Amino acid sequence: MFLCAQRAVREFVRRGVRPEISHAAGKIICMSSVHEIIPWAGHVNYAASKGGVKLFMQSLAQELAPQKIRVNSIGPGAIQTPINRAAWETQEALDSLLTLIPYGRIGVPNDIGKAAVWLASDESDYVNGQTMFVCGGMTLYPEFAKGG
Repeated sequence: MFLCAQRAVREFVRRGVRPEISHAAGKIICMSSVHEIIPWAGHVNYAASKGGVKLFMQSLAQELAPQKIRVNSIGPGAIQTPINRAAWETQEALDSLLTLIPYGRIGVPNDIGKAAVWLASDESDYVNGQTMFVCGGMTLYPEFAKGG
């Protein structure tokens, strides 16, 4: 993430703002996770790395804002991909997973794609240094929905 951002920033600065293309000189979208704010026992390495992504993104956003370069993150929740197949491939596993998702469905890759398109567009021009959680409400701590 650091090396890609470094290269992108050099190019964005070289080009500058091109109003016919965008209000910003560039946009960087980091990939994080709901686990940048939700602890995950047994997966300390993963959660810690996503916490690092959050502060990397926010620090970079703060540093680059004067140059009109926006930096944000997407924080997916459970997305139906091969990496977490065991969590959704059987009805029993899916039912268990859905207890963590108030919206009642697992996400699909297109959900993340739509968020990325919006963050890369001028429609989100005033959004900088934020994580957009695309998670069906996982960050709402659903176990507290009925009083904890």
